[in-house]
Amino acid sequence: MILSFWLDQPVWSMFILLALGFLAICGVLIGLTVLPRTRPVIGRVASGIVPTYISILPVLLSLLTGFVASDAWERQRQAGRVVQAERTNAFAIYDLSLAAAPDMSNLRTWLFAYLDAVVKEEWPSMAQTGAASPVAGEAIGRLLQAAAAPRIAAEAGEATHAALLESVMQLRSARSDRLALSAARSDESKWLTLLVLAVLTLTALALVHWERPLSQAATLILFSAAIVTTLGVIALHERPFDGPLALSSDPLRLAHLAMVSVGP
Repeated sequence: MILSFWLDQPVWSMFILLALGFLAICGVLIGLTVLPRTRPVIGRVASGIVPTYISILPVLLSLLTGFVASDAWERQRQAGRVVQAERTNAFAIYDLSLAAAPDMSNLRTWLFAYLDAVVKEEWPSMAQTGAASPVAGEAIGRLLQAAAAPRIAAEAGEATHAALLESVMQLRSARSDRLALSAARSDESKWLTLLVLAVLTLTALALVHWERPLSQAATLILFSAAIVTTLGVIALHERPFDGPLALSSDPLRLAHLAMVSVGP
């Protein structure tokens, strides 16, 4: 729930909240080192720690950060490929309907209705709730019925009919993939583990530099700046359809406009 709240924020707010959290942790660690009551305890704990073994924590943090970043970027790339596949198949259906011998104006009408519903209804619905549009679902169902009409095979030939049906099914599959990506929620466990490792790494750095408060503060601030920047950039790509860098419906909208400009 906390992760969802954070990811729903604007870009500047995401970075500020993350920076404030790490600055608060740095302040607590520096305070425990400096305060007279806690400094002797910190000294007894940190005096026997070997810095070489502390480096295990940054290694674990870097490995998990790479995994989370790869997952987020792959989801973003996959979403882009799905939208382009949907656009490509929509053009294929339109071109086949024009090239075939029988009149397929009814099929093109449902294709236009589908693209219009996706752009105007389904895309905003995905950004808010991740839900599909019933209007788009009905339109693509009618489009499949029109493409499966037996007269197309009789008048245009089996090859054209098969290609048309294949394009419609690919369009339907691309829509299903897009909706699945939009409905998928972020895995909070990986982000929680990442934040815990980051806090543990900060703690390890504070213990290693406990004897020199200024060096300790500089090290903690530099590490916090690096981790805030890294996690913030990864979070921007966590949600491909409703995040700060959400994919636009422009490929489908422009495809619809191009088809309509030619005519039904």
